[in-house]
Amino acid sequence: MSRKVAIRVRGLKTAYGDHVVHENLDLDVYEGEILGVIGPSGTGKSVLLRAIVGLKMPSEGAVDVFGQDVIHMFGEDHAALQKLWGIMFQDGALFSNLTVQENVMVPMREHLELSIPLMRDLADQKIRMAGLETSAGQKFPSDLSGGMRKRAALARAMALDPPLLFLDEPTAGLDPITAAAFDALVRELQQALGLTVFLVTHDVDTLRQTCDRIAVLGERRVIAVDTMDALRKHDHPWIQEYFGGPRGRAAMAGAL
Repeated sequence: MSRKVAIRVRGLKTAYGDHVVHENLDLDVYEGEILGVIGPSGTGKSVLLRAIVGLKMPSEGAVDVFGQDVIHMFGEDHAALQKLWGIMFQDGALFSNLTVQENVMVPMREHLELSIPLMRDLADQKIRMAGLETSAGQKFPSDLSGGMRKRAALARAMALDPPLLFLDEPTAGLDPITAAAFDALVRELQQALGLTVFLVTHDVDTLRQTCDRIAVLGERRVIAVDTMDALRKHDHPWIQEYFGGPRGRAAMAGAL
């Protein structure tokens, strides 16, 4: 039985001037899965994310999200499509002059016509779903720890109840215990809500704990897409080094 495709990328080429980041890149992300995206630095993991959500215009290729053409969609149509996903950027990208509650309300103000009290209630609900106390909503990002800021950014990404989440290095900079708790939260939310998650990471532990499949970027394309166990047997040198190195071996030892 074939699986439904949430994200379909075909023949993608992205470039900054003469520097080509991706060329003839193909990728499918299935509905209801967590896909981890890894690769050496400079292979364009975050660039691929930005191309999929329409923040980076590709030079060539096609990007469909839930069957809709992202590249050639503009105005109100693109705004409607944006409601289908939430994005958690690597640094959280929270507005420093807004409280956590106000940050979570930003997408609601942009896309929904709701009363302020209702938006506040919904924001508080998302804050709790992200594992924070409701009282955290009245704090500013500068008042929060690194782990709490990550959770606040996740709450904002979920503000519109999107079926698709993009997480860019969600555990970067976190200590191992806080990172593991965040990984567990992502997996719990994905299973409870049936989310599709596109997750860019360097963290082998995150891959092991959360991801159904892993896409490896390199040489301007997707080198391989498979489960972690299958990729560990792949003969590509970088994949072998990644999973066979000290961190990869430690992560797999933790799975036993």
